[in-house]
Amino acid sequence: MFKIGLTIWSLGLTSTYENLLNQLKLSKEIGVNGVQLWCVDYGVNNTCLLDPERCDRSCRKEIREIIDSYELEISGFCAQLSSPNRFGGFDDPEGLEERIQKTKKALELSVEMESPIVTTHPGRIPEDKSDPRYKIIFNSVREIATFAEDIGAYFCIETGMEPAKILKNFILEIGSEGLKVNFDPANLLRFGVSEVINGVKILGPWIVHTHAKDYNPKTKLATVGKGLVPWKEYLRELRNQGYNGWLVLEDETGKDVVDSLIYGRSFLEKTIKEL
Repeated sequence: MFKIGLTIWSLGLTSTYENLLNQLKLSKEIGVNGVQLWCVDYGVNNTCLLDPERCDRSCRKEIREIIDSYELEISGFCAQLSSPNRFGGFDDPEGLEERIQKTKKALELSVEMESPIVTTHPGRIPEDKSDPRYKIIFNSVREIATFAEDIGAYFCIETGMEPAKILKNFILEIGSEGLKVNFDPANLLRFGVSEVINGVKILGPWIVHTHAKDYNPKTKLATVGKGLVPWKEYLRELRNQGYNGWLVLEDETGKDVVDSLIYGRSFLEKTIKEL
């Protein structure tokens, strides 16, 4: 059966233990079963408590124990990096090796903390394989996916920067068991509502984690159940594809986020019961 969690960054930055404790307390009040943790620095001036170059073995053990004390699970981790020029940045040679190595360290952290899933947007995968960026992103992701496979982890590309069919072909070409999908239905709305259901059918075998957010073109809000995502059909198709894992609420709008997450959690619980 599906489990409902939330992305901890929806509740702000996790720069200190105090931040983490406040976010976990809120997560319990919202009523979810788990959290997805951010695990790389947010930028030069905004550090993350769980950055693998800062959070050593004792830090990882302590954070795991704190989360356990709240009776929450870790659904996975996010290691979203970008180059100076592009979001994601695995298609940009500037500083590329540093981003690859940081992502490998994030994967090692995820394994040590017993939730071996790391999600990210690596950059837009070009449809045209002759595009110079295709070779760069292909080689980068293949190296990371191979590393993930070797250590028993999953490197997950989040949907939405390209149509599902292009992502599927990319995954097939890389051919690594370490490369999977973090499915975000709201992100795929940019290609049309039908792409949400078709995307699950296309990417079903690789989905190991999902984000639950919505998109309302009028309000610009992300509250689940108040936008264009066809939730009942979407969840039914996930189940048809054999997925029964995490539905991780995400709201990065900064507007009434706690209320939004509570509404989304309640909406998902009700919809799941109706399937």
